Amino acid sequence: MKQSKIFYAFVKNFFKIILKIYNRASVKWHEKLSADEKFIVACNHASNMDPVIVGCFFPRRLRYFAKEELFTNWLFGGCIRALGAMPVSRENNASAAGALRGFMKLYQDGNDVLIFPEGGRTLDGKLQPLEAGVAVIAAHTKAPILPVFIHGSFKAMPPGSALIKPTKIRITFGKPLRFSDDVYRSKEGRNVIMSALNDAIKALEAEE
Repeated sequence: MKQSKIFYAFVKNFFKIILKIYNRASVKWHEKLSADEKFIVACNHASNMDPVIVGCFFPRRLRYFAKEELFTNWLFGGCIRALGAMPVSRENNASAAGALRGFMKLYQDGNDVLIFPEGGRTLDGKLQPLEAGVAVIAAHTKAPILPVFIHGSFKAMPPGSALIKPTKIRITFGKPLRFSDDVYRSKEGRNVIMSALNDAIKALEAEE
């Protein structure tokens, strides 16, 4: 465990330095997070860089699922594993129920979890419609949701690209979305959660 923490800290700080130098990465927080509260971190998804970017600048280790192809390179696979990634096959990822159960277990085990609610990377750089899975997880776990938006990762490394361009990257962590027990329990609660998350991410996207 001790070695794992050391490797995590090394990988996190290594990538953070590279992003700050090469991509002039900057970070904005709308609210300081409580150390006692675990979050569902919901971020837009435009590039394979996104999990690394969020993982480097979030103050704690995030857990998330990543397609198993990303682990074929032992060095990169080991690095993203250190940042909290867990490989998942296309077959398992295709099962929505299985994916939701996996995220719920990660959260209930005491982890902050990272989710890309668009369901996949955007192909044009624009925010895609959000899928309701994040609301299902939040309703079952009563977890607060932290909306996040990354500007610049699409231009830096769009889908299909193997190279990273020195495009400026900016990551904004919004205010956590917290809901009452009535919202979590009600039939309409998921719509309330999705509406609030959609508004929050679009507001972050519009920030200059």
